[in-house]
Amino acid sequence: MIAEILRQEAEAVQNIPVSEAYNEAVELIVKHVHDLGGSLIISGMGKAGQIAMNIATTFSSTGTPACFLHPSEAQHGDLGIVRKNDIMLLISNSGKTRELVELVELTRGLVPDMPFIVITGNPESPLAAEATICLPTGAPKEICPLGLTPTTSTTVMTVIGDILVVNTMKHIGFTNADYAKRHHGGYLGSKSRAQSKNDLY
Repeated sequence: MIAEILRQEAEAVQNIPVSEAYNEAVELIVKHVHDLGGSLIISGMGKAGQIAMNIATTFSSTGTPACFLHPSEAQHGDLGIVRKNDIMLLISNSGKTRELVELVELTRGLVPDMPFIVITGNPESPLAAEATICLPTGAPKEICPLGLTPTTSTTVMTVIGDILVVNTMKHIGFTNADYAKRHHGGYLGSKSRAQSKNDLY
């Protein structure tokens, strides 16, 4: 049973559609954050929102300033963080999440030309239609015995986030020294400082 779950999860990751859209997404993130001085704003609702928070913190810790914007709180003033030159990454398995569809409309009221990168299991959805770049997950079947609980879908969302982070790191030339500056405590901080010293020799 456990082996079968692992097999299905691994298969879902292997079946993520790969296209030039990933390179385009990274180039867009680098342009807006590193060239124009904006921020990467990431949003999702429910379990997808938890994945969005994780991706935001990973981007920030690897040299690309990012923050999580809760789509419901955005309607109660948090939309105020949105500025010109920012870029948004939206995550929704269905591509129909009401709060995110509304977030797109509200954001365009502040920044009409805001670019949106959308991670979704439904490339024919309303959110995908609004996307500057759409990154489909491949819509894997959930391994939950009910077929309902976000499980396999959140796995592939996380992996897609990792792809964007890693390729952005490579694009900006993020180093051990850069990492050490952002990680002063804990094991990773010590390891990055040690590796940074080794890079000097």
